[in-house]
Amino acid sequence: MSCVVAVEPVLPEHVYTQEEITDVVGPLVAPDPARTAVLRRLHASAGVDHRHLALPLEEYAGLHSLGATNAVFIREGALLAERACRQVLAAAGLRPEDVDHVFATSVTGVAAPSLDVLLSERIGLRSDVRRTPSFGLGCAGGAGGLARVHDHLLGRPGDVSLLVSVELCSLTLQHGDGSTANMVASGLFGDGAAAAVVVGAGHPLAGPTAGAGAGARDPADLAARAGRRRATVVDTRSRLYPGTTEALGWEVRDTGFAIVLSAGLPDLLRAHLLADVKGLLAEHGLTPGEIPTWVVHAGGPRVIDAVRDALGLPEGAVRESRASLACAGNLSSASVLDVLARTLAHTEAPPGSPAVLMAFGPGVSSELVLLKLEER
Repeated sequence: MSCVVAVEPVLPEHVYTQEEITDVVGPLVAPDPARTAVLRRLHASAGVDHRHLALPLEEYAGLHSLGATNAVFIREGALLAERACRQVLAAAGLRPEDVDHVFATSVTGVAAPSLDVLLSERIGLRSDVRRTPSFGLGCAGGAGGLARVHDHLLGRPGDVSLLVSVELCSLTLQHGDGSTANMVASGLFGDGAAAAVVVGAGHPLAGPTAGAGAGARDPADLAARAGRRRATVVDTRSRLYPGTTEALGWEVRDTGFAIVLSAGLPDLLRAHLLADVKGLLAEHGLTPGEIPTWVVHAGGPRVIDAVRDALGLPEGAVRESRASLACAGNLSSASVLDVLARTLAHTEAPPGSPAVLMAFGPGVSSELVLLKLEER
């Protein structure tokens, strides 16, 4: 098993109400008044109160090409990733040179050298750090990244892995595209990043006396972790749903990444998710009814509803997902890590109890992670 020692989401400094964003974005996306009225209804029903943006809101009118938006992604994404990683390493009581492996995921921009290389230079990772850059997992990237980090640590149980997700969804805004998918996306997705420190079972921080291990530099480090819940990764499962490649993803245009978003995604989850969750849990002698804690990607109101309904969960089980969506929008791959951080901060579930983390992305794919909650 591996242990999630700390999780830290970060958001850009430019924050706006949903109404403020709608007023500016509406005419850019759907200049036709009839379509603008539809856009306003979609934005109002997105379950979003505020969103944080990489740029001041007025600057989006000037972004029209993939080159322009991607340059912003590299500049602002690297800054946001740096913030997230510095915060999570401080929370774990570790230094950048303690990191053995970094897994970086994003689906809203591309870079070569990849973001993990830029990050390494900014925060001072070792020159021999192992790197796994990932593009294309989409909203499943946070959960899939956690699963792949777990796989790495099974083979290298003494390692420290740094999982980092950066998503600047606002840069994918398509001007003059009044399609329902683009209008939904313009009201749903937000910008943000998240980082997690995960250690293998052989690392001192994975033990029951985590504060006494290699990560404990001084009493201030212990204080930084006071009150923080940890989670052990027990098992993972990935699933691809055949015949769904046209349901979710990007259409890459000269104007940037245009959203491909099927209205049938919630129905797909209702049809398949329960069997997938049961399959994972059965291998550990568990059933869905025995899981007190659910960490659900805040994909939107209909996605959250579909998960709740498919698994027969009470509304309280998706409370943190709704809160994440309201405060920041759908953060794509960073979303489920934001929900995980909220859950670890607020859960009253007893130590040793199981939790299931899940997210969904292009493929269509699902990524499930079985966790065990530890002491604070």
